[in-house]
Amino acid sequence: MKKTDKKIDKQICLALTSACEAAKLQVQGFQWLTHLVNYKKFPESLSIICIFDTKAGLDQARQQMKDQLIVSLIKNELEQINISFKQLNRYVFFDTEEACEVEHNGNWSKRFG
Repeated sequence: MKKTDKKIDKQICLALTSACEAAKLQVQGFQWLTHLVNYKKFPESLSIICIFDTKAGLDQARQQMKDQLIVSLIKNELEQINISFKQLNRYVFFDTEEACEVEHNGNWSKRFG
């Protein structure tokens, strides 16, 4: 990773950590988030994965439009570091710890791979 890529990644991590902490306070069942990126194709390669505890928790959040609240929190934080997307929804994904446990024995590396 180039020095400039490391700098951008650090900024993204800080921004997403802030969004994550806010989401944990506001959205029941939300646990954590992470990101994947290929800096050779940045920003189009950025994927942000938001993790809920269970499918039921994720479904409830979606019914209450809390998934869009999370996207909004992420958008606001990324814009503060001059990263913006016309349709951030295309880059934000939702998953559950429950599904990872059932489908990949809790191995997130395998799941994301």
